[in-house]
Amino acid sequence: MALLFPLLLLIKLKGRDRDGVRLPPGPWRLPVIGSLHHLIGKPLIYRALADLARRLDAPLMYLKLGELPVVVATSPGAAREILRTHDATFASRPWTMTVKIFAADGQGIGFAPYGRLWRQIRKICVSELLSAQRVRSLRHIREEEVARLVAAVAATPPGVPMNVSERVAAVIADSAVRAMIGDRFERREEFLETVDAVNKMASGFNLGDLFPSSWLVKFVSGLGWRAHTYHLKTFEFMELAIKQHEEWRARVAADGRRVEEDLVDVLLRIQREGSLDVPLTMGNIKAIILDLFFAGIDTAATTLQWAMSELMRNPNVMKRAQAELRDILNGKPKVAEDDLTQMKYLKLVIKETLRLHPAAPLLVPRECGESCTILGYDVPKGTTVFVNAWALGRDPKYWKDAEEFKPERFEGSTIDFKGTDFEYIPFGSGRRICPGILFAHSNMELTLAALLYHFDWTLTVGMKPAELDMTEEMGLTILKKNDLHLHYVVRVPFQCAQ
Repeated sequence: MALLFPLLLLIKLKGRDRDGVRLPPGPWRLPVIGSLHHLIGKPLIYRALADLARRLDAPLMYLKLGELPVVVATSPGAAREILRTHDATFASRPWTMTVKIFAADGQGIGFAPYGRLWRQIRKICVSELLSAQRVRSLRHIREEEVARLVAAVAATPPGVPMNVSERVAAVIADSAVRAMIGDRFERREEFLETVDAVNKMASGFNLGDLFPSSWLVKFVSGLGWRAHTYHLKTFEFMELAIKQHEEWRARVAADGRRVEEDLVDVLLRIQREGSLDVPLTMGNIKAIILDLFFAGIDTAATTLQWAMSELMRNPNVMKRAQAELRDILNGKPKVAEDDLTQMKYLKLVIKETLRLHPAAPLLVPRECGESCTILGYDVPKGTTVFVNAWALGRDPKYWKDAEEFKPERFEGSTIDFKGTDFEYIPFGSGRRICPGILFAHSNMELTLAALLYHFDWTLTVGMKPAELDMTEEMGLTILKKNDLHLHYVVRVPFQCAQ
């Protein structure tokens, strides 16, 4: 009995540090590495964090990942307090070593600290680059690129499986790049490889970022030189893209054709006007273009791969989506964006895909700017905060049959991905919600509609739908580890409308 009181006192004080701060509950920690041993051997960090939170019954959970204090939100209530109630407090991004290297020559919309520059870039994105009017004005690009995709699929020799992942990535890349520089990027394949590599590097769980004061860890991990290498490579791509943009404009003007303003034109025009409180440097412009490239390409392409995979695993859902398209279009030679307003079930398919496979499973990390209280717990200044959108979208407390792909669950529902329903926030919420939702969604919807309208899709002979490889890979987005290969049959021949 003599030991009982000290033991109870120790348990009571477990969640408090020496200054009386009441930290959220978390798993037991070790010296130096903190909570990292709970994640070793678990490459899908968002799943590991969700499992930890569930075992601890901790909607707000505290971990020490190396030197990094981290809080993870896994309930709608915790997400609401972070992203809405205390939105301004959590409006900045943590400046890890990786982020510092990539932002050395200029800051864009993605990782710029909350302040005058970020607010200015955000305003430009919302009012000029990614407004509803601007996105609508780019519809001809999306329709042309999707038409090229359909033609390319139809030209694949019969019996040869098609790499859907590659085709989807290419069409999304070409659509996004044409919107930005007016032309298809000449080094697209090399650029897409770089996008994939940076995606994996930017997950926020590199040893060099978790032990920022240790030169030995930085050296052994090789993070510094790898980040520098890819930073130089991405900015080289941006320089080439701007140069290609200028050459394309010159050719179009020489041919006497009308030159429409693309997104690079908008940024250069705003820079020339000189009316901004914080002038835009060429470094800022390149960083903004790079952010738009990554957000516009990776999010949409990854979501489409998961959508096609889920449809192949759920043939009845595929049939219903195709029936809707073919009944409404009734033999039209191609899908146009005006047709998409009638496609109710197609929209539900995309919403359900984003629920199960949110583009950024932990969103983009935030940093606590001032110490505050969330769900009754103290979150110290400087803490890195993750909101586990993947866990929220699969929580059986809020979703019936949470692990099953059922687009019908959204029929008659007001739940949407615009950041107000905190059990479903694939694009985030608050000040730093993704500004390119409409841009990405427009590409996803038209591409998926065309693939389902013109073709029937089958797996390799003998493979059952449940056997389709759904292995995930960790990155800033949830990547499909292995490409999706499918066979096709043309059902509605494509031809250019006269």
